[in-house]
Amino acid sequence: HVQLVESGGGSVQAGESRRLSCVTSGYTSTTSCVAWVRQAPGKGREGVAAIDGDRRTYYADSVKGRFTISKSNAKNTYGLLLQMNGLKPEDTAVYYCAAERVVAGPFVLQEWPYSYWGQGTQVTVS
Repeated sequence: HVQLVESGGGSVQAGESRRLSCVTSGYTSTTSCVAWVRQAPGKGREGVAAIDGDRRTYYADSVKGRFTISKSNAKNTYGLLLQMNGLKPEDTAVYYCAAERVVAGPFVLQEWPYSYWGQGTQVTVS
């Protein structure tokens, strides 16, 4: 049973930093693609950052240079981090952790390839 649990959301002032964490469990492979996807009020989901099984990273243009995604793993449990610096009001959203065994490079920032999702954590920037 695959589970993803996010934490780290909250309210911050513009320009501040925040780090989100996602603990994933239940995978039998280390070659998973994991991503952060956000949904702002009244908008659809937007892929923010992703990291594949080879630890290649991908970023949306809107967060390049400000957000950093990283992955670590321990025995059958994987951690995913999103370091967010220089936060802006437009970064306000619910941030979801998403995972899939394999995702082709062109699609890693799309919502549809991912089968497993966390419950989301709210980030509010004012």
